[in-house]
Amino acid sequence: MEDRGFDLESRLESLQSQDLKRTLSPVDRVAERGYFAAPSGGELPVLEGSEALVFASNNYLGLTADERIEEAVTQAAATVGTGAGASRLVTGDTLVHRDLERQLAETKDTERALVFSSGYAANVGTIAALEPDVIFSDEHNHASIIDGCRLAAADTVVYDHCDLASLRIALEEQATRGGEDESWLIVTDSIFSMDGTVAPLTGIADLADEYGAWVMVDEAHATGLYADGGGVVQAEGLADRIDVQLGTLSKALASQGGYIAGNEALIEYLVNEARSFVFSTGLTPPAAAAASEALHVARHDDVRERLWDNVAHLRDGLEAMGFAITGDSQILPVRVGNRQDALMLADGLRERNVVAPAIRPPTVPEGTSRIRVTPTAAHSRDDIVTCLEAFQAAGEEVGLL
Repeated sequence: MEDRGFDLESRLESLQSQDLKRTLSPVDRVAERGYFAAPSGGELPVLEGSEALVFASNNYLGLTADERIEEAVTQAAATVGTGAGASRLVTGDTLVHRDLERQLAETKDTERALVFSSGYAANVGTIAALEPDVIFSDEHNHASIIDGCRLAAADTVVYDHCDLASLRIALEEQATRGGEDESWLIVTDSIFSMDGTVAPLTGIADLADEYGAWVMVDEAHATGLYADGGGVVQAEGLADRIDVQLGTLSKALASQGGYIAGNEALIEYLVNEARSFVFSTGLTPPAAAAASEALHVARHDDVRERLWDNVAHLRDGLEAMGFAITGDSQILPVRVGNRQDALMLADGLRERNVVAPAIRPPTVPEGTSRIRVTPTAAHSRDDIVTCLEAFQAAGEEVGLL
């Protein structure tokens, strides 16, 4: 019989030969430090091993081990239950969800908000439900945005990364050849997770006004970090000019899930037409409670200030050594260029008990490999110094300094 299956072994060998194969390495806790097991298939973490400092997490505000969030989770599980049990359109809608959505809408300066089971689900569900005729997408947008564009079956025009001139050309060309009744959506991350760059949102909003387009901004890596616990949209005072604000609960807000914030009509429409919302079990009540409490802490505690202090100290130290750091956010990509050098540098850091991964193709273009460094508010000043010392020693060892 002819074999019509899949030769997965050969595919894995190909990934291995190109240094593209990834592995899993479980850790004993999600925090600024932890004990890691050996990669895929290894034994579980053992405390006799060496504890490592984690500079690879999106736990930006360091709240995953915060007692206030843990208490909120415990109370929600005991009072409401551990799972939603059904789609929110059936019986999975709870007061915990509504409290989170109220707080998100308040923080994002919108009429309403809607939480999804993940940021990915929020992106693909929203873009597909809007059914735009044409999407203008930043070339470095997250995979969930790219997949949302595919599901929407829209004509997708990719413009150069954070380049307003490129976006203007794309809009003008489409205006010349397109129909007047087309619906247009400009979609961009606000902070780009691999580059640390910040989108020029004010300029994008200006172009959207000029050409009559809607704007959708993914604040996954910004929510909780800026003005009053908001994102870049709030920092730039653009809430009334951005039609769709999206974000995740799984990074700075120490939980799981995603959200959309916007006007009443948008949210009511998504409740009815976003398939990833309609046909998914609701976010678990403990996850909703964790995000709600984390957002409260982000708005009223000093965790944001502590994060940005650590970012400034780490950036200054790395640049003083001679490393090139791109972007202007809490994400610090240490540009290396060569894939092998990046892997060797990451290994050197790991040998010194600092976890910061090498980001290489296909995640980033060939020749732009880097180490992605992300401090958190939970790191102490001594932790930052330890990280810098590890970069100095490993960089010299690899020949980068």
